[in-house]
Amino acid sequence: MTTPFPPGSSSQAKAALSGLKVVEFAQLVAGPLAGTLLADLGADVIHVEDPGRGDSGRRTGMAKDGTYLWWKVLGRNKRSVTLDLRKPEGQEIARQLAAWADVVITNMRPGTLDGWNLNWESLHALNPRLVMLQVSGYGEVTTLRNAPGYGKVGEARSGVVYITGFPDGPPVHTGFSHADTVTALMGAFAVQAAVYRQATDPAFDGEWIDLAIDETLFRLIEWQVVHFDQLGVIAERIGNGIPGAPGAVVNAFQSAEGRWITVTSGTLRSIQNIAILVGMPVELFASEELVGPNRPELEQRMGDWMAQRSTEECLKGMEHAGVVAAPIMNVADIVADPTYAERGNIVTVEDPDFGPLRMQGVIPRLHNHRGDIWQTAPSLGQHNDEVYGEVLRLSAERLADLRASGIIGE
Repeated sequence: MTTPFPPGSSSQAKAALSGLKVVEFAQLVAGPLAGTLLADLGADVIHVEDPGRGDSGRRTGMAKDGTYLWWKVLGRNKRSVTLDLRKPEGQEIARQLAAWADVVITNMRPGTLDGWNLNWESLHALNPRLVMLQVSGYGEVTTLRNAPGYGKVGEARSGVVYITGFPDGPPVHTGFSHADTVTALMGAFAVQAAVYRQATDPAFDGEWIDLAIDETLFRLIEWQVVHFDQLGVIAERIGNGIPGAPGAVVNAFQSAEGRWITVTSGTLRSIQNIAILVGMPVELFASEELVGPNRPELEQRMGDWMAQRSTEECLKGMEHAGVVAAPIMNVADIVADPTYAERGNIVTVEDPDFGPLRMQGVIPRLHNHRGDIWQTAPSLGQHNDEVYGEVLRLSAERLADLRASGIIGE
């Protein structure tokens, strides 16, 4: 039987979430990434996929020799089973998996869950101590509960996109699945809060986590609503700066080599250090109230100062002056970076298709109850026999019938 980490390993014995049983009825990013984060720390995560094509994430992103790469990371550390949830017999097996689980993760539309008897009410009645993370576009308890919800739509609704970009340009989305990934993080956090109650409260009566894709990023921009409520201020795009923080200097500048460097100064002392570095009178920045009016000239001077120096000279000069700065790194820079290497943030995992495969390590790092990566994403239905045979204890004859009827595929 496959376990969340190789049997007998120190990681298996000490992983923080070893023994936590999770079932995913989810696709793509927001639901599955929440499960991957739990799996990285030792949870036994069973990912349920359609018998035909599997999770859409298997065909997302760039491919090499016909095999997609992103899924190798997103689906890692899980067991894959196939199950046709459109058929009543498949829905019954799904409920058996939910009865076994401590946690169910789903990002299916609420109406679909209702029709398949896989919604919170049905699964809670079946497993009263179950924790269910339900991700949807607009939340379960809204009139838009069944409307399709995608990450970029969530970003647009969150307020993040409106304030991202330059004043003379359009709003800008970040270059990755921002809302989906933050929702996964928030979902994994909420699951842990619920699992704590599950483990410590004898009267625990289950927990339903109803999470909308737009509200997780919205929660992180703490100042937007309170500024609007009390001052009537709508934050606008200001480029690389932070709207609503007039006393800060945050921007990106180019060195003589064309390398972009970010400078960030949120304290008065650090802003004064920039003034000294570029030859402006410190008195112009004697108080927070003076920073805003004088910031444009300070940033112009900073840009001119950097444009006359190499990247190395810029970074050393700013370090000597007590100015916080760092080069803006692309992925090649990150892979070559010594600090990333020292942290062990890029690891090599053996993959059946590609051999040694580099990817992000387990983050966050728990030193006493560490996580690990025991496999890249499994092939579709790789764990059918062991999950259905050993977890649900279905007989060989029953498994043969399920295959013949197409419930679990070939």
